[in-house]
Amino acid sequence: MATEPTSIRVPVSDTIGDVSALLTVPADARLLYVFAHGAGAGMTHRFMEAATERLSTRGVATFRYQFPYMEAGRRAPNRAPILVETVRAAVREAATACPELPLFAGGKSMGGRMTSTAASTEVLAGVRGLAFFGFPLHAPGKDSADRGAHLADVGLPMLFLQGTRDKLANLDLLRPLLGSVEPRPDLRVLEGADHGFHVLKRSGRTDDEVLDEMCDAFAEWAGARLD
Repeated sequence: MATEPTSIRVPVSDTIGDVSALLTVPADARLLYVFAHGAGAGMTHRFMEAATERLSTRGVATFRYQFPYMEAGRRAPNRAPILVETVRAAVREAATACPELPLFAGGKSMGGRMTSTAASTEVLAGVRGLAFFGFPLHAPGKDSADRGAHLADVGLPMLFLQGTRDKLANLDLLRPLLGSVEPRPDLRVLEGADHGFHVLKRSGRTDDEVLDEMCDAFAEWAGARLD
């Protein structure tokens, strides 16, 4: 049976206000993952729900939260400084909610990139590592590694879960970029998966199998970084 989430309000700032969050803590939780959503869908998107459920069965608690534009029902993301401020607020609130659990952070697509951006400019207190479900290295058809330049300033263990058909992350650009980062990030490549981690029927695999593989990889990677 899936663990029921607890609704939480996250105060971001006096000007921005609060955003919603969902805390899911399985009985055997070993760690807490602050899980940011992507640009086009919020914290209750089917991918976020499915990943949360699978992580829960692997002893991973999750703290999902909304960015302000999604909270307000708008389509266009906020400017990066507001997104980064929201990441910091969510990490603080997650640490307060579960002070006994080791903390990791990251997210799906844009949410992961904003988390790494936050970590590259100022320490995210208590966070032991960052994990990305599809890091968006560039826009479709505009291959460039520029959006990943800040990763060299993060200084934390990082896990990249990337599909081979992801049009937002050319692996020929991502691999050498990560090779120049210290500590050296871990890259798990999901064969045949696109940016949403969907696979073609002819691949012989299902989306559920890909999601299981990703969540296994995350749980193993994060577990290896516990004291």
